[in-house]
Amino acid sequence: MLDTIASVGNILKEIRETNNLSLQDVTRLTQINYTLLSRIETGKRLPTKEQIKRLAVFYKYDEKELITHLISDKIIYEIENEEFGIEAMQLAERKIQYGQSLFPEYEIQDRIKLESRRYIGNKAKLTNWIMSIIENKTENVESFIDIFAGTAIVSQSALKKYNKVIVNDLLYSNNIIYKAFFEKGDWDKKKLEDFIHKYNFINSEPLKDNYFSENFGNKFFEQNIAKKIGYIREDIENEKQNLTEKEFSVLLASLIYNMDKVANTVGHFDAYIKKPIRKRQFQLKLIEINEFDNIEIFREDANTLSKKIKADIAYIDPPYNSRQYSRFYHIYETLIKWDKPKLFGVALKPEPENMSKYCTVKAKDSFKELVNNLDVKYLAVSYNNTYKSKSKSSENKIKLEEIKEILNEVGETTIFEQSYKAFNTGKTDFSDHKEFLFLTKKYE
Repeated sequence: MLDTIASVGNILKEIRETNNLSLQDVTRLTQINYTLLSRIETGKRLPTKEQIKRLAVFYKYDEKELITHLISDKIIYEIENEEFGIEAMQLAERKIQYGQSLFPEYEIQDRIKLESRRYIGNKAKLTNWIMSIIENKTENVESFIDIFAGTAIVSQSALKKYNKVIVNDLLYSNNIIYKAFFEKGDWDKKKLEDFIHKYNFINSEPLKDNYFSENFGNKFFEQNIAKKIGYIREDIENEKQNLTEKEFSVLLASLIYNMDKVANTVGHFDAYIKKPIRKRQFQLKLIEINEFDNIEIFREDANTLSKKIKADIAYIDPPYNSRQYSRFYHIYETLIKWDKPKLFGVALKPEPENMSKYCTVKAKDSFKELVNNLDVKYLAVSYNNTYKSKSKSSENKIKLEEIKEILNEVGETTIFEQSYKAFNTGKTDFSDHKEFLFLTKKYE
């Protein structure tokens, strides 16, 4: 395991030895001088940024992490022989912490965007295509429903175009993300940045194990990262009375998005990668916070909600196979609810909750009921051709012809298609994979 407070030289040496390489091997393959490499590893000389970049590529290691260690070593090198070096370092830390008030022009630009999350069915690369069809092929549309919003990428685009947007998803974690990214509410930027700064200065080594690390450490997350996540989540809960609803949502959504980048998975929590987890830093960034006046956010069963709402168009992108999203993202659900449930099985899932009928044999009937109940002028339905799957869990519960049949019963339907390389972690054959968009003008 790599020591997060080791020098860059020590880290490079440990990476090399982990890969069973000699200094001669690295010299031969990178063209970096043998003596120079030896002096870097023993701390007698600091590498240049270009040398770090070359070694990061060679070792297939995180370049950002190595450069961060290099910069920190340079800072220590600069102050270690200064008479008041420690005092200067402490003062610099306070200046960084309160940078917003000391330097009014200073602005943190690096925010996490909504579309950066790994999520099955993510429409980030298809949104422009979907929205251009809707805009060009519909008339007098001022209100929009995204009834299975998922990542809410489509909702985000709709919010910039329509007077009213209804966003719905059954997952607790998605609901908190919508509130954080979109909902209007009171929040203090300096306050949120102070929380993030506080969390980034936590040393996870001495932390005691907690619910999160005891269950998910050394499985879905590296042990120290799991301890830090659990500690941060408990702290957010304890601070809830001092946070507005918007601030609470932003901190939790930021935690989810940062966790996603260090999770020991292929993008969901149905399983974890069963290999030793490399030790790494866990640094938080805030999400990109927006506020919209034209949004309504729900966390309801889509078929139940469909009887209560009205708009000009409904965008429908339900789950189509047997993989339940509440099970795929159970860790985020547990994190948001923070009810610390008893967990079961290898994947450490709680008791089933929020199970969708669209992942069962009832999918066709549920879809038919939904499109009949929605009080809209238009229906826009996303569908992909993964029904040719080799695995039962990936096989679509509603066939393409069934979608056509159901939509043709309720209105005049046009089908658009787009070639698309889909996210795949299993045995499904995605050759000639296509995304379909059905656009139906409902009969009056």
